[in-house]
Amino acid sequence: MNILDQSVGIVTTEYATFDRELPLESGRLLGPLTLAYETYGHLAPNRANTILVTHAWTGDAHAAGRHAPEDRKPGWWDDMIGPGKVLDTNRYFVICSNVIGSCGGSTGPTSLNPRTGRPYGLSFPVIMVRDMVRAQKLLMERLGLDTLLAVIGGSMGAMQALEWGVLYPETVRSIIPIAGTGSTSPMAIALNALARQAIFNDPLWKRGNYKPEHPPADGLALARAVGHISFLSDTSMNLKFGRRFSARDGMFDFFGQFEVERYLAYNGRNFIDRFDTNAFLYLAKALDLYDVAWNFANREEALSRLDCPSLWFAFSSDWLYPPQQTEDLVALLGKLAKPVEYHLIQSDYGHDSFLIEPEKFTPLISAFLDRMVTT
Repeated sequence: MNILDQSVGIVTTEYATFDRELPLESGRLLGPLTLAYETYGHLAPNRANTILVTHAWTGDAHAAGRHAPEDRKPGWWDDMIGPGKVLDTNRYFVICSNVIGSCGGSTGPTSLNPRTGRPYGLSFPVIMVRDMVRAQKLLMERLGLDTLLAVIGGSMGAMQALEWGVLYPETVRSIIPIAGTGSTSPMAIALNALARQAIFNDPLWKRGNYKPEHPPADGLALARAVGHISFLSDTSMNLKFGRRFSARDGMFDFFGQFEVERYLAYNGRNFIDRFDTNAFLYLAKALDLYDVAWNFANREEALSRLDCPSLWFAFSSDWLYPPQQTEDLVALLGKLAKPVEYHLIQSDYGHDSFLIEPEKFTPLISAFLDRMVTT
């Protein structure tokens, strides 16, 4: 069978530019603004079948399909999006947009600052998840979409889904946050602080003024390794690596490595070829700053704005955003008499469970979306 048969096929990233300034939570303005996005499926005549997919920290707009037949890998959520899949493109019009602050085609620190004609670098303003969502709202308006059947995403994508429900209750008919949190914990912030220091201590970083062809590769690779550890779990690392020593090295070679060390180094080195260092830092800052109660009196006031049904998932072995953080939100929504559904998924794969074992929760999403279509 051709690999494209069960896929959305060959897709093209599109770009929307807004010749305006977006007010940010910091009080600064960002503009003009470009958003990269991809769409899958077809918009229904009543324009009521749109699902917005929101990506995680180092994701991008390429969520499904391939850009060329020879591409080795499809989009990052190809298991979820396509004909007959949970986000069935025979039924739904699916959109995924790259967030601002990233390096996947949307305006970020690698973009040219119109005032200087040079890349923003560290002159790019600090952004929050709420700013990302406001930029996405501009894209929905550009596409003539007044309503979204659902907003769905994992990790940072879950934060965006929640923000959509809080900021635009008149637009969103449902949200599906997966492996998310209502505010970033001190432990998660501490891990990001270590990742930042790894980059700051790389002499090639040069306070963000590095040349693209000479990025602070060692610092970014180490920062990615720190983050990647938080996406895994003790059980998954035992299953995958155990205490196996690399066959390439002697056990008593001082620089010899365990297989888990080689794995982290390999992933770190691959990462520097596809992601910009400053974008990594800006998105890490956005994650650290995240709090759904930002600019509200408290979390209860923020969640009181969420009028649509919500479907929440947490994973038993996730120690980055532990289940209790989701359960606190779900309990408060229940107290507020909001329509809410929650499932704790048993998985050994830590925070990355939502990417590794989607089959454990996709039937629940399909049933939820079926109910949303018929209401």
